[in-house]
Amino acid sequence: MTKRAGRTIFALALAVAVLAGCTKAGEDTKPVRATPSGGATPSVRTIPFDLYTHCGIDEARIGSTYFEADPPLSDDSGNPPEGWDNPIQHGTMTLKSATEAVFTDDAGHEVKFRARPGATAFKRLCS
Repeated sequence: MTKRAGRTIFALALAVAVLAGCTKAGEDTKPVRATPSGGATPSVRTIPFDLYTHCGIDEARIGSTYFEADPPLSDDSGNPPEGWDNPIQHGTMTLKSATEAVFTDDAGHEVKFRARPGATAFKRLCS
């Protein structure tokens, strides 16, 4: 398998895991973790990411770690804010550390996420 094919399969699997997380609480996927580089400081890692936006930008699951947006974003009616795609916004997730991630996209959006220690499911399921 080529490196590109591996990345494509990984990105698709991650997108499926994120979408499934909004409908099936507790489903687990292989964790994505930053890799230590030269000591205790994890390296920054950026991955393609499809952020589920249908009920606003509130949570994301990266591997088996649940993150929450800081701050959450919505149109105050449970939808993504104006200018966001619905139900998915394509972009990248940069894992700054095991507890910090940042979503960015070509439209200029940026959302910071913080890990929820001990979380095993999303706080709420979007329908």
